[in-house]
Amino acid sequence: MLKVLVGALALMVIGTSAHAEPTTPITYNAGTTATRFTGLAFDTCTAPTLAQMTAWKASPYKAVGIYFGGVNRTCAQPQLTPAWVNAVTAMGWRLVPIYLGLQAPCGTRKYRMSTTASNREAVREADDAVAKAKALGLLPGSGLYNDMENYDNTNAVCRSAVLHYLSAWTKELHLQRYLSGVYANLSSGAPDLAAAYNSPSYARPDALWIARWDNSSVLTGWAGVPNTFWAVGQRGKQYRGDHTETYGGVTLNIDNDRFDAPVASVAYSYTVRTTIHSYSGPSTAYPVRSTIAANAGVRLVCQTFGPKIGTSAVWDKLIDGTYVTDYYVRTPSKPGYSAPLPGCSFPFQTTISGLSRRHGPGASYAAYPSTLPAGSLAWVTCQQAGSKVGTTAVWDRLSDGSYVTDYYVATASNTTYTAPIRRC
Repeated sequence: MLKVLVGALALMVIGTSAHAEPTTPITYNAGTTATRFTGLAFDTCTAPTLAQMTAWKASPYKAVGIYFGGVNRTCAQPQLTPAWVNAVTAMGWRLVPIYLGLQAPCGTRKYRMSTTASNREAVREADDAVAKAKALGLLPGSGLYNDMENYDNTNAVCRSAVLHYLSAWTKELHLQRYLSGVYANLSSGAPDLAAAYNSPSYARPDALWIARWDNSSVLTGWAGVPNTFWAVGQRGKQYRGDHTETYGGVTLNIDNDRFDAPVASVAYSYTVRTTIHSYSGPSTAYPVRSTIAANAGVRLVCQTFGPKIGTSAVWDKLIDGTYVTDYYVRTPSKPGYSAPLPGCSFPFQTTISGLSRRHGPGASYAAYPSTLPAGSLAWVTCQQAGSKVGTTAVWDRLSDGSYVTDYYVATASNTTYTAPIRRC
């Protein structure tokens, strides 16, 4: 009974403020998805050539960091074109977009933020990052990482400027429909962000990528950053600095990284085997939106589940937000999902600690042993009706198959469904 009363009190307290700092709203385009990468990655100053990336498919790495913009970016990027992005992602590589913008006022880089106008500067840089990401074909729903190098965080004025800058960066990226990531040193930016994690004065980034060159790739146990912060597909670690490695006869100078976090989302090109329809949702029960001729090209952003057609229950989402059955698309795997296409999901931050994950869409379903801390990313795959909590009967199915009430997830509404999330 006490738990029920506490929950009811929490409903009254946060019901009208779930979208204020530290959690800020994000909406998504219909023809997009977010992409979660879990595994080893590397980053290098200049993006490798296609031949080098082909050779490095023999490496243990499955993602690469790309410096796609920012006034403090120093390396030339002759490879970073839409054609390079298409070719590399078609090979199966995930991309970690890195923006090296203005640095701390007390930092050592050439271009630094103002101590009094860092908010406005961050908005300008976030808009620039979005424009550059779109020019490369990185879709809304992508995680864009602001590279905040080490600084003296004992300097209170400097620390305040950085926190305001990263807060404004996050809010502007959310307005532009992108996820906010921050790369920060474990001795400065990371603990400062952790100290402000639940502060109503700052918007919380969606993901934290730390630099700590201790040769340990573990994504927990970071000094000054509790494990309950950025806890669900929201962490990366650069655990080894500049050194060379060789794969496929190609040597590169790299940093080592491990991720379980949002990365870039892109469209993948395939063709259809026969004339088919696209639908407004992943089923033939939805309205027909277009007819696609046999052997025509389609651009897919993700895959999801739906009624079985032929031998496959997989449905493909197109870049225009419509769906086609995967059975008639020349993706590599049948009847299952096809790499490198991600599963369709839209992540939103949670607004309370201890959010129960349940086996079905209602409070009467059994709860999983673990709950979601505040600020976790709820990777929502679909929504459906269930028992009412607060002001909504909508429940979110997460990518792990569990359900949470939408009332405590920072979707666009806490009363009804949120577009463009599909129905379960």
